[in-house]
Amino acid sequence: MQKKYIPLLIFFTALLAFAVHLGARLTAEVPAFSLADEEKRIYLTFDDGPSTVVTNRVLDILREEGVQATFFIVSDRVAGREETLRRIVREGHTVGVHSKTHRYGEIYASDEALLGDVRACAETVEQITGAKPRFYRFPYGGGTARQRDLLEAQGYTVIGWNAVCGDTDLSLGAEALVKESLKTAGTRGNVVLLLHDGAPHKATAEALPAIISAFRARGYAFCAFR
Repeated sequence: MQKKYIPLLIFFTALLAFAVHLGARLTAEVPAFSLADEEKRIYLTFDDGPSTVVTNRVLDILREEGVQATFFIVSDRVAGREETLRRIVREGHTVGVHSKTHRYGEIYASDEALLGDVRACAETVEQITGAKPRFYRFPYGGGTARQRDLLEAQGYTVIGWNAVCGDTDLSLGAEALVKESLKTAGTRGNVVLLLHDGAPHKATAEALPAIISAFRARGYAFCAFR
């Protein structure tokens, strides 16, 4: 190589080294956000089933929409609806424990009563579906921090909610349930929406397609607890 090109070569080599160094610094100093961090999620959770008409209509809609959900079961309502419970599991949804009886006074009478209620519900689910429940929701949203710790010591993850559709008011129609779902979800990045699939909640099933459509339009991905 001719000597007159050596200074030029040294200059470009140094420039390249500086560029690599600068690029490494910029990469390290810019926070890395994964798609998972940025993704908005909604968990549709259904309490108080199974029921014959409403639960199966909900399952039809979820299948049509390609959405997975979580169902918190009252096991005293399973008799005669065993196939509906099996369908929930067969179609890829998650079954959690809500209670055996849904009777507030009995469930919360003592720690032993609470654990007995949970155990009875879980045994029914596992016996019928073969799936062992790992998630729990307190009936009526009750439960203390100590009771939560008690259940977590039994291997359960306790699931609450941060948005509601308002279907505990049976006078509300489907349109009102959609509006309440969006209103209470607000701008949260992760939404756990409380719905019900017990027999009185036909309006919930009627509202479900519009609820799914509205949250999809807001950029949410639908998830079940796993």
